[in-house]
Amino acid sequence: MEWTTIFNEGNSAAFILLFTRFTALFAAVPIFSHANIPMSIKAAMAFFFTIVFYGSLPPLQIPLDAASLTVAILGELLFGLTVGLVLQLAYNVITFAGGQISFMMGFSLASAIDPQSGVSMPIINQFLSLLALMVLLILDLHHWILLYASESIASVPLGGFMLTHELFTYIMHAMLNMFVVGFMIAFPITALSMLADTIFGMLMKSMPQFNLLVIGMPIKIGVSFLVLMATLAATLAIVNRQMEDAFYFLEKLF
Repeated sequence: MEWTTIFNEGNSAAFILLFTRFTALFAAVPIFSHANIPMSIKAAMAFFFTIVFYGSLPPLQIPLDAASLTVAILGELLFGLTVGLVLQLAYNVITFAGGQISFMMGFSLASAIDPQSGVSMPIINQFLSLLALMVLLILDLHHWILLYASESIASVPLGGFMLTHELFTYIMHAMLNMFVVGFMIAFPITALSMLADTIFGMLMKSMPQFNLLVIGMPIKIGVSFLVLMATLAATLAIVNRQMEDAFYFLEKLF
């Protein structure tokens, strides 16, 4: 077989579009977008999976001119970023809940650099986020992403991605759901903290010698940790359900 047959315009364009799709996916989806993974590793992974899945590509359905290819490349970038946004909104439920829990426990100032996102986050937030990430790894989230990328080649042809009204509606619903479910996860500790503040306020009125900072705060933090440990399994199950719902929507939409 001649080289001109293998590296013709259609095959080269299809390879570039598929590589663009994997690059956008690995830059946006959870686990693969981890800040500690070097960009060179992400690019190598995108190139490797492009070679692996290249043989299952259907023929291109777009014209091979500069304008059409430019629009197709932008569409592939948008596809990867859209999938990443949908999955990140589902994963950020635990991040939002962790921020609320940290605030109620008084740990808002106890922050450090989050190894996943590279930004400063409260310690409780990081703990819940990394624990949820470990659970998702155990549940093969990275395999789900690769399987979805494989199925998307047939369901969303290269250069054929378009934003729809259903997608915008789901993203708005997912953003609202992130706040609602995040508050639901943090509610036990939030309610307990408000109850403890009420009790401590009554004690300070009846017993002026009661020192809230010396006695009240350690009790509040200790009880909050007990509630956090008691609800941890349910919290991780909620995160897992949110990711499953996100993948179900992606499979149904695309």
